[in-house]
Amino acid sequence: MASDDLHWFTMLAELERVGAAAERLHLTQPTLSRMLARLERQLGVRLFDRHGKRLALNDFGRVYYEHARRAQAELDAAARELADLANPAQGVVRLSFLHSFGARLVPELISGFRRGSARITFTLNQDAVESVTERVLDGTADLGLVSPRPGVPGLGWRTLQHQLLALAVPADHRLAARRQVRLAEAADADFITMHLGFGMRRILDDLCAAADFRPRITFESSDLVTVSGLVAAGLGVSILPLEEPPVRGPLPAPVLIPLTDPGASRAVGLIWSASAVPSEAVRRFREFVLARSQSAP
Repeated sequence: MASDDLHWFTMLAELERVGAAAERLHLTQPTLSRMLARLERQLGVRLFDRHGKRLALNDFGRVYYEHARRAQAELDAAARELADLANPAQGVVRLSFLHSFGARLVPELISGFRRGSARITFTLNQDAVESVTERVLDGTADLGLVSPRPGVPGLGWRTLQHQLLALAVPADHRLAARRQVRLAEAADADFITMHLGFGMRRILDDLCAAADFRPRITFESSDLVTVSGLVAAGLGVSILPLEEPPVRGPLPAPVLIPLTDPGASRAVGLIWSASAVPSEAVRRFREFVLARSQSAP
């Protein structure tokens, strides 16, 4: 399979629509359909089930897609290594991170690094901790910034900081005037939290289990800013980082009350594939981030 075939096939597999994939690839739909038909003839199997204009990967297609993704990641890695050899001062770092790190942590790291390595560029991706971890493991991201530490093998990890956690409540909540609070004191409240698969959701579930209650969840979101806004609007309570609360607009922010529960903090860390050989650009950025964490107060 040629590298061009890898590109269009993975695009089609991910979108599962010939029209949408053809538009992204700047091809006509008949051209892309012929390319798919040619590939299926070469392999001797159908890779998709057809449902009108929509395609769905079948068992053969899913196997082929996983191999195609890994092959594309290997070719991309080879291209980066060649670029590093040709010009070590240039390169690309593919950084994946949680949404909540996009307001402060990621800009600070990239800004500090590029003062001395301006010719190195970045591609950025934001997602849930499970997706960030998967991207690092399958080679579509070089590094990830996550919290908490993923419990899967094959990853390198370095803790960069510990962020204290707080109970976030509306300004008129009965606990709003407290200087600190135990999570169990809010056991009867409606909770607003992240979707399953996000780090803050896992932390909330663990803290509630340790406090011996099951939270009554009324709203779920993939964005901490939205969670913060819903709390401020009086729709429930949540758990948010105390030291790096989400950036919000002109509306009043929720009141953050430090939690006294054991383990009421989140470890923020850098992850990378333990088996991948990093490019020079990735190695330099990783060393910068690790050195910065050691010098932080």
